[in-house]
This record gives sequence, C-alpha cells and structure tokens, in this order.
Amino acid sequence: QVQLAESGGGLVQAGGSLRLSCAASGRTFSRYAMGWFRQAPGKEREFVACISRSGGSRYYADSVKGRFTISRDNAKNTVYLQMNSLKPEDTAVYYCAAGRNYPSYEYDYWGQGTQVTVSS
Repeated sequence: QVQLAESGGGLVQAGGSLRLSCAASGRTFSRYAMGWFRQAPGKEREFVACISRSGGSRYYADSVKGRFTISRDNAKNTVYLQMNSLKPEDTAVYYCAAGRNYPSYEYDYWGQGTQVTVSS
C-alpha cells in the first residue's frame, strides 16, 4: 500500500512557474513508477508525465513537452513536477500516481490532488 500526498499548487500568471511535489508513504517508493495526471473542469483526466523507478527514463504528453519536467528523489520518497511557461489551459487539478508498470497510463495508487490555476 502506498499513500500519496500532493502539494505545491496555487495561482500563477501565464508564463509563470510552479513546482508540484508528491510525497509517498512507506519504504517501497523506489519499486513504483510514478506519474502525473490532471483534470480540468468538465474534462476527463489526462496523462501529463511519468518517470521510471530509477528516474532514468521519462515520458511526457505532447501538450507539456519542453515546458514540464518530472523528477524523483527516492531517498526522500518524493516525485516532482516542475512546470514552466504555464498557460491558462494548464489550469486543472493535478494528481500523482504510483504503479508497477512503466511506461503506463494505468496506476494503482492516487493522491488527492492539488489545484493549479493559471490566469491570463
């Protein structure tokens, strides 16, 4: 069992940056691939990025490639999402997730989400 808790969301102007963090409980964090997803109002949840267990491989949605960076620190049981050049269309609730497979759009454990709002 893995429990995940996101933080770092907030309100930012277009062109600004935010860094999201996701802290995981337990001592098995390094056994899981990690992903970030987002869900905007009235829309389905969409994949944003994922990272392998070691952090050596990463994969991004086309909509965020070149602007967002996913990373992890296995010693701190934390995965990050650095978001630069934010756009109003990035506004959503952002969720982190943990899963056994990489790369994958399917995950076993989810956090509660953190709101990101980008004003124009």
